[in-house]
Parts: sequence; C-alpha cells; structure tokens
Amino acid sequence: MPSITSWMRLEPRSRDAEMNTSLQARIYDPLWLLARQWQFGEFQGEDNGSPVMARWRAESAPLTRYHSGAIPPTTRVDAPNYDGSRMPLETLVEREPVRSAADQTAQQEKLRLAADAGQQFLRMLELQPLSRDYREAFIAEYPFPTLTVEQRATLDRDSLGFFDLMASRVPDGRRLYAAFRSADAGGIAIAPVLHIASPDLAEVEKAARLWLQWYETLFSEPDVNNSSWLPERMEYAFSVATRLSDGECTLTAQEYFDGHLDWYSFDANPEVSLGAGTDNPSREITHSVIPAPVSFRGMPAARFWEFEDAQVDFGSVDAGPTDLARMLLVEFALDYGNDWFVVPIDLDVGFVYRTRSLIITNTFGDRTLIKSSSELGEPHSTWRMFQHSYTRESGITKPAMNLFFLPPSLLKSMESRPIEEVLLLRDEMANLAWAVERLIESPAERPLSRFETYLEKKRRNELRTADKAASAAGPLRYRLSTEIPDYWIPLVPARVGEGLRLKRGAVLKTDGSPEPVTAKGLILTPDPGRALEMYEEEVPREGVRITRNYQYTRWFDGSTHVWIGRRKQIGRGEGSSGLRFDVLANGP
Repeated sequence: MPSITSWMRLEPRSRDAEMNTSLQARIYDPLWLLARQWQFGEFQGEDNGSPVMARWRAESAPLTRYHSGAIPPTTRVDAPNYDGSRMPLETLVEREPVRSAADQTAQQEKLRLAADAGQQFLRMLELQPLSRDYREAFIAEYPFPTLTVEQRATLDRDSLGFFDLMASRVPDGRRLYAAFRSADAGGIAIAPVLHIASPDLAEVEKAARLWLQWYETLFSEPDVNNSSWLPERMEYAFSVATRLSDGECTLTAQEYFDGHLDWYSFDANPEVSLGAGTDNPSREITHSVIPAPVSFRGMPAARFWEFEDAQVDFGSVDAGPTDLARMLLVEFALDYGNDWFVVPIDLDVGFVYRTRSLIITNTFGDRTLIKSSSELGEPHSTWRMFQHSYTRESGITKPAMNLFFLPPSLLKSMESRPIEEVLLLRDEMANLAWAVERLIESPAERPLSRFETYLEKKRRNELRTADKAASAAGPLRYRLSTEIPDYWIPLVPARVGEGLRLKRGAVLKTDGSPEPVTAKGLILTPDPGRALEMYEEEVPREGVRITRNYQYTRWFDGSTHVWIGRRKQIGRGEGSSGLRFDVLANGP
C-alpha cells in the first residue's frame, strides 16, 4: 500500500529588528536542501539537456512571376516577371491610374493635379538661368479649357471656385505633358510659338526633362488599368509564383481587401501555372544559431529574489470548468513557459522557403532531428495553423508541406481620408439591396458628399415650387412611388447562370424627366462595357463599406510610393431608402 507522507511547513523567522540576515537566504545544511529537492521531485531525471545549437537547412526561391486578377483552374499563362525588391506587393496589387490620359485633357477631372503640375513646372523653370521670363508664354500656350455654361453647371461650388482661381495663373499640366511627350525617341518637343530664345533652349529642355521625370514618378500607376480589383467581389485577387526543387510553386490570394498582406493571405494553387518553371532554380541555405528561450509578458521571474511584473497576473485569471482554452493558457504560462525556445533566423523578403531539416544539439552533445508536424502521421499531420492551405478548387484537404512565404509587404503606411465611399446595404422594407454613394471624388480631387449635394438641390427645388405647392395643397395626388435620393443606386437581383447576382440598376427621377439616377464614382463604375454584377453573398445583413484612399509608404530601399487603393470593411447594418409604391400625398 502507498504510504501517506506529510511534512511540516518550514518558514524563516528573524528575532532581530532588521531583516538583513533573512534576506541573505543562507543555507547552513546542504543535506536539508537536497531533501527539499527530493520532495519536489527534482531528482526523477525528467529534465533533458538544454538546447545550445540549432542547425536549419532549407531551400529558398525568390518570387519571379506576378499575375493580376482571378485565374481559373487548369490555366497556363506566361505571367510577367516580378521583382519583390522594387516595390511593396500591396502597391503593385492596389494601384490604379491617377493621372488623366492624353486624350482626356478637355474633360473636367483631376483639376488640382493639373494645376499643381503646371505650377511645379513654373517653379523648375524659374530655377534655370534664363535671359527672360517665359511664364506667361507657357500659360497662354497651354491654358485650361474654357468651360461652357453646361459644364459649369455640372461642377460643384468648390471645384468651380478652384478652376476660376487657377485657370489664368498656371498652365494645364495635362496639356503640358502631352505636348512635351509628342516628340519621337524620348525627346522633348518645344513648341515654336513659345518663342524660346536660342541661348535659353537648352535650359528650357532641361527643366522640361526634370519636370517629366517628376510627373511620371509622382504616383505609382500600372501600365494599363488594374485588373486585380474584382467588382463582382469588391476584393482584390492575384497570384505569384516561383520555382522550387520539385517544380513551380504558385500562391494565390483570392480575397484581399484589408490593406495588409501576410503569408496567411495566400493559398497554394497547384492547378495553375504562371510560367515560373523555366526560371532560375532555388538554392540551398543553412543557418546555425543558438536557440533563445521564449519570453512573454507575465512569465515567472527566473531569478530567486526578483520581483515579478504585476501588469500581467496569470494567477488571477478566472477559469470555469468549460474554459479549456483559458486553462491551457494559464498552464502554459505558469508551468511550461520556460520549456520553449525560439530559433532566430534572418530571411529575405519576397522569398518562398521550404524546410529541409532542423537538428538540435543539447548540452550533452546529443543531436535530435525535429520533424515537421506533417511528417508525424495522424493525428499530428492535420495540424495546419501555421501552414499554407490549398485552394478550394484543387480539392486537396492537407496543408502544403513545410512551406513558408515571406511576402514583400508593408509594415506601416500613411492613409488619407477617403476620397470615395460606398455603403452596400439591404433594405428589407423595399426588398432591395442598395449601393449608397456617400462620397465621390470631385473634379478638384476633394471628397464630395453626395448627401449634402442632394440636400442642397432638394432645398432649391422646394423654394422654387413653394408657391405651386401652397396653391395645390388641397387635393390629394397619386404617386407611383416616393422619391429616392439620387445617391442611392439600386442593386437588382438577376439570375446569371446557376447563381444569383446583384446588378446595378437605375431609378427614374420623380420630376417626370427621363434622366435616370446613376452612379458617379469609380467604385460602382467598372471598366467601360462591363456591367456591375455582384455576388449576392457580398452584401450581407450587416452591410459593407468600401473606400478609395491615397496611400503613402517608404520601401526598404529608401524609395517612396504613392498610390490609390481600395478598402473593404464591415458596414453599419441595414438601412431604409423610404421607397414606397402607390402613394397618395399632397402636392402639385
């Protein structure tokens, strides 16, 4: 029968007024200390040697291919080459055209950029040693287009005031760029009507060349329109690829919308090929480092007389009988937190790594091969928290074995206020889904509230029809439907194939004019000739908020990048447009 053993509690006691003797923690009887260690089971031989050396072998391959947009399964394309050290991956994926095209100089858009570009050219021109001032000559030769009465009526008050202020003071940067780039073989075309003196021609061409470099590198823009944005999903989709020892490795990000990319944003996609199988092969790397104990806030102090930090007190954590995760956390922090080690390894961003082996050497000289969880068999091989999964289309349920991707992503970036904002919400009373354009980008490149514009327009109409409404206030009038704000765009359900889509619709104005209520922003206006057909599940009951913002960041090579990106967030719940049919109301 097992014996029942008990001990008396031993406590230090000082008979002196001072605590110096007790604080020294003297030990006069080593045998007593050995007995205490035996009582606590420290002689059972359960502890192993501490790790003193870790040798990690792996293969690494840089990203060599990039494909924007969704890619169907069993697709083989020759994607363009990609270098992760040139720019962040978020910039490459999100960027969209910012400057106006050469054939859009007559349109009233990007007025502030056109004015700032023209003013910047005048600054650069003044820095050159010229015989006379050519400021008025450039303003007269490249002026802003004259606005007609109809065009002035379409501009908001701020944009119109900005145009009237700057049109006669600076040249149009859009027309200036088109004129300079009209020369062949990368030359600079200087119009003869400017009457540049011969001694000043070289200085003017130098200013024009510097200005073109500034104008073309001010924003990070794609060569063509960005196809990574999927209007039917209101998300970004793209793929990257590299070549490993066993062939091409393709990683696909199918749902990117929050502004930050990390390894868990990508899934292994063996069904497609981007042409990376012929690129340079991967290389073997080896790192030998000293493992370091894992540290975390609130862990027990290692020294004997060290006061522990009370900011994180795991001992005061309350856990019920069903709080298994909380109890495991406390158990790890208090009992097993000092049994974990981390192996610090410096890796290059923009590379895909595959671990070959990890060998740990302890204090006794024993070497142990640490296998991946995917090599240990069931049930350990199903552990996939820190591993890449395969895409749903591939049908592979196991995780990608020993694969680690360090994407060239941003740590931090600066973001402007939204220049465009759209709310996607459901209206149960009207049995419709709506796209509410709260903000759009004005011609002066400022956020323009369509709600305030609608209220101002409605107020003017009410003042204009006040007398008519007063005289016709008696009899009731039949209305087919109530008025819908002009910034509420209906999303009409339609059957597309075997699924249900939400197509962008239009509502006629209630004043009897045949002009429909349409979207004015870029979020609800896809490429020309392409209808907006969203998947129904992309508009949940809690709604969706989509914004366009200017982004600014600095890359590790010191270069700066400015671009326009889009963000998708949770909305503000359901809404009501007030739409009703067959209404009797007072009015003319």
